[in-house]
Amino acid sequence: MPVSRRTLLSSLAAAPFAASAAPAPGRFKVSLAEWSIHRLIQQGKATNLDFPRIARENDCEGLEFVNTLWASPTAGYIARLKKRMAETNTRAVLIMVDDEGQLGHSDPAVRRKAVKNHHKWVDIAAELGCHSIRTNMHSNVTPKTPAENETVLNCCADSFRALCEYAREAGISILVENHWGLSSDPDAVVALMKKVNLPNFGTLPDFGNFPPEIDKYQAVAKLAAWAKGMSFKCYFEGPDFSEDKYDFARMMKVVEDSKYSGYIGIEYEGSKLGELEGIARARKLLKDYGI
Repeated sequence: MPVSRRTLLSSLAAAPFAASAAPAPGRFKVSLAEWSIHRLIQQGKATNLDFPRIARENDCEGLEFVNTLWASPTAGYIARLKKRMAETNTRAVLIMVDDEGQLGHSDPAVRRKAVKNHHKWVDIAAELGCHSIRTNMHSNVTPKTPAENETVLNCCADSFRALCEYAREAGISILVENHWGLSSDPDAVVALMKKVNLPNFGTLPDFGNFPPEIDKYQAVAKLAAWAKGMSFKCYFEGPDFSEDKYDFARMMKVVEDSKYSGYIGIEYEGSKLGELEGIARARKLLKDYGI
């Protein structure tokens, strides 16, 4: 059950973030991943057009859209969305793109269709002023051996080279997130980065999307070398709504030790707090950290 804002703020005051040196001024800014409010949108309590207002109300400048939460992406709809962004002084950072086909599919024809399906989101991202779209390296094959891994990675590389070439003309980067499957193996993602080896290809490390056997801190450190975004996945399901899936300060130290600078994207996915309460707590943590 969602807690009241008063209860949430009381818990925040009772357990302030441990003191640490603030990051270099201007190195990081804060964005909000639209998935943080997916339940509100799916329940009809908000729409994609409300997203800029909700982000600004939580002191988040950047917007990380999710394509599956949009209404029909017509020219008029995009114009209305841009108007909302201007009214709230928010800016588009990226679009997370799902359900447009498997870029790692074993059939070249299926891969080509998936690449083409992503073109419209590259175009929309450019129209909104984003720097990237986030894609998936999903496949119809679940690899179980190093040789099968290599086969899937080669299929992915074929798709991502083609998609990056299209996106280059629009000034858009193509990002891969650790988003389950083979993508949650950081070594596989690093191998893909090296195979494609293009300047507009990079990663969106997510703090939470790793299986238990993966060391999250080492994994984020590996992915951060190619990062063009950073996803602060949070749950707040521990005692007093603490983050119990990983150590926030330790993870942020990993980010600071990397060369990454840019947006830290709040992506609340917990169940103990309501979505707006979870976003507020995440923003408070970042403020206490100095961002």
